[in-house]
Amino acid sequence: MTSRSIIINPVTRVEGHGKIEIFLNDIGDVDKAYFQVPELRGFEKFCEGRAAEEMPILTSRICGVCPTAHHIASSKALDALYRVDPTSAAKKIRELMYTAFLMEDHALHFFFLGGPDFIVGTQAPASQRNILGVIAKVGKETAGKVIRLRKECRKIMETIGGTAIHPVFGLPGGVSKPLTEDDRKKIKEVAKYGVEFYRFALKIFDDVVLKNKEYVDLIAGDIYKIKTYYMGMVDEENKVSFYDGQIRVVDPDGKEYAKFKPEDYLHHIAEHVEPWTYMKFTYLKNIGWKGFIDGKDSGIYRVAPLARLNVSEGMTTTLAQIEYERMYDTLGAKPLHNTLAFHWARLIEGLYAAERMTELADDPELTDPNIRNLPKEAPSEGIGAIEAPRGTLIHHYKADEKGLIRDVNLIVSTQNNAAAICMSIEKAASNFIKGGNVSEGLLNMVEIAFRAYDPCLGCATHSFPGDMPMLIKIYDKNRNLIQEIGRDY
Repeated sequence: MTSRSIIINPVTRVEGHGKIEIFLNDIGDVDKAYFQVPELRGFEKFCEGRAAEEMPILTSRICGVCPTAHHIASSKALDALYRVDPTSAAKKIRELMYTAFLMEDHALHFFFLGGPDFIVGTQAPASQRNILGVIAKVGKETAGKVIRLRKECRKIMETIGGTAIHPVFGLPGGVSKPLTEDDRKKIKEVAKYGVEFYRFALKIFDDVVLKNKEYVDLIAGDIYKIKTYYMGMVDEENKVSFYDGQIRVVDPDGKEYAKFKPEDYLHHIAEHVEPWTYMKFTYLKNIGWKGFIDGKDSGIYRVAPLARLNVSEGMTTTLAQIEYERMYDTLGAKPLHNTLAFHWARLIEGLYAAERMTELADDPELTDPNIRNLPKEAPSEGIGAIEAPRGTLIHHYKADEKGLIRDVNLIVSTQNNAAAICMSIEKAASNFIKGGNVSEGLLNMVEIAFRAYDPCLGCATHSFPGDMPMLIKIYDKNRNLIQEIGRDY
């Protein structure tokens, strides 16, 4: 830190590497804040030339936190690439795998990454704002419940996917192996526990957060609020859907702006590049990129749990629907623009995933041995989409007649939230940092602005193929450009 700038490097409790740079004006207030992602992964480029069937395995390596989301989105892209529709049993097995993954992932974020700010305290010492501090606050029994849920969900993922972390079961037209009745029995037990766990987690949220006026004021207040469009996948009745459906967009007033099939995403989504980060910024193509501003005239939209609830007309399961209604009754009418409400929505989705797993486990077709339709056509182009824990995820592949990948485009969940994350950080910094006075606790209040999105920075780092457009611009105190330094390609 200097008298004119503040650097948080690295940001904490997040997947991937990022930093925040805050620039102060002459009186010590915030002039500008940047959320930078300095790592480049390059998956879109080095997947070129690989066999199409390798893509679900290759892309699951993009992230060790959300490999299942990439694996299933990739498998769906291969279905489209080869123009083959999976069997009914295969679709249900894939969705079942996904509910287990989402249950585990949402618990990870709430108890390990985002939740400590509320359970332990936003101003608690940094050494306590972690899972150990959570255990100290809510007890070892809670830690045991979290560990059990993650362990049981990963057992299911290993049973279905072949491995708990990087699945290997997705194939064009289906999956690699059927489930047995014994598998189904075990899955039903885990689903039952998942429902109990998320009801317990929501009770913790109710007791620790919603009964604390300071927290409720923080969630409902203006500091962590920006008015954007929202995007998420819905079923035929506009209910929340993780595995399949159409992508719906609502405007800041909650009115439907667009609804389209995943294969039509290029008509609605475009990408913008800034020279100070390797993370691309998506925006609504028909509105255009207007910069880092919110409101109806801006093309910026948000995804992930709160966005999915905002674009939907409810949940398809009973208990999750009750919690869905309670959230809006408590915080206000749809769409909610309160960024910190993402945490509450995440727990509601965890409960929905557990209930949905119960429904799938009760379906006798789950053990049908007919798990794959073999491709019969030459590959050409395919697009697959799914709702990752962090939002809408799209895989788009083009292949030659031999099945070798020649072009890849990934619209990754955190890319969709990238612009909003930058705006949320700058707004929080501008509200908390005044007169050059800053403390570790205040800097954590700035970081809280991005943790609500549960960003996956490793997933979201993309630039134009083959290009690394990191550019340094030097300005004087009046923001006049003095010098520009970049790499010559």
